[in-house]
Amino acid sequence: MKNVRLGVVGVGAMGSFHASSVMEQKVGRCELTAVCDVNPAALAKFDDKILKFGKSGELIRSGACDAVLIATPHYGHTTIGIDVLEQGLHLLVEKPVSVHKADCDRLTAAHRGKRQVFAAMFNQRTDPHYRKVKQLIDSGQLGELVRVSWIVTSWFRTDAYYASGGWRATWAGEGGGVLLNQCPHQLDLLQWLCGMPVKVCGFCGLGKRHSIEVEDEVTAYLEYANGATGVFVTSTGEAPGTNRLEIAGDLGKVVVENNKISFTRNESSARAFCRTAEGLFASPDVWNVEIPANGFGGQHVEVLQNFINAILDGAALIAPAREGARSVELANAMLYSSLMGRAVDLPLDGRAYERVLKKLVAISGKKKIGRKAGPVTYDVSGSFRGTQK
Repeated sequence: MKNVRLGVVGVGAMGSFHASSVMEQKVGRCELTAVCDVNPAALAKFDDKILKFGKSGELIRSGACDAVLIATPHYGHTTIGIDVLEQGLHLLVEKPVSVHKADCDRLTAAHRGKRQVFAAMFNQRTDPHYRKVKQLIDSGQLGELVRVSWIVTSWFRTDAYYASGGWRATWAGEGGGVLLNQCPHQLDLLQWLCGMPVKVCGFCGLGKRHSIEVEDEVTAYLEYANGATGVFVTSTGEAPGTNRLEIAGDLGKVVVENNKISFTRNESSARAFCRTAEGLFASPDVWNVEIPANGFGGQHVEVLQNFINAILDGAALIAPAREGARSVELANAMLYSSLMGRAVDLPLDGRAYERVLKKLVAISGKKKIGRKAGPVTYDVSGSFRGTQK
């Protein structure tokens, strides 16, 4: 195989962007051969050289594709993804990998092994500042994790946004709110950098800032196996918002804000200094280091190119889908904890959360947005700059 024949299922805002990236030859050794959408108008913008389908199963079985990219509303990621994998095609799925952990398990169970490439679209892993922080942690320069705090409230959304699609901000359509729609990237990065916690206690406001069913404001407390703690705060109802990641270790502290990295490095271990210093109010001397990490990575195009390279060359994936499923588990744990009114242990009981979610889906749609949406213009370019979608 010299080139990968790609099909895109769901050619709304993000699906169209991915398709355009291929058609504009921003992705090497890849050819867009087929598109699929339930909306005929979405298909009309593609020329007749590209096969068009109204049903995903027809595209998957057309013989025109070696790989499929799924960019549908969330629940379709699981059902369509399973079909893709079972038919032996390679799969790249937009975030979130699935709506809930039990569906993630069903999807990953359909994966046939290493020869079948299965990736997730976690494009912020390509950003230089997060890659630098990952390097600091993995190299041991930060020492053992002590505390993490991420305040990411720069996801402000209007009622017009939520009214722009009937599936938005409903349990039946999205399966969640800010945690499932806006924050999968931050939750993925959180576990990528710091690992998974062993306990989560979540406090989620359902329709607190908007007339919606699902969570639009969240504060969660995390505990890690080594005793480290964390706090994750997000909202779509706060303006101006903040995006500040702070990770403290035994050897110092790193802060990422405004796409810049500040590293305050202890000259000695805080733990060792605490045990040996004679001064009552002494503290380790520090070096203040500004770490260069300018601009943004290749974002969606880089992840898509990496997917193609993995198929053709066996390249290591930037974001394997099995790793991407961990962000779903974190989101589910925060919601489940809040709904149950107690802390929950991880690994999460995915089936227990699924039962609770199904009850919410059964009554979904009764709470409506208090205004009608006007004409909608999608500019997804802001999605690639940290905290916009």
